[in-house]
Amino acid sequence: MSIFFAYIGWFFMPILCIVFCLNLVSIIKKIFNEEPTVRNTFLLTLSFTLIMWSIAIISSIGDA
Repeated sequence: MSIFFAYIGWFFMPILCIVFCLNLVSIIKKIFNEEPTVRNTFLLTLSFTLIMWSIAIISSIGDA
């Protein structure tokens, strides 16, 4: 399981960060225009969770 998050952290972290930033900007625009934000909120939460778990797992691998 830790190899999975290490792989995500190494290869997909830039993509996850771009997804996170684009969804954050989209949510801010939609809130300003009072539009629904369910899909963007889900993607923002998913990308943030994967980023944080990848950082945590990679740092714990370094201690072993």
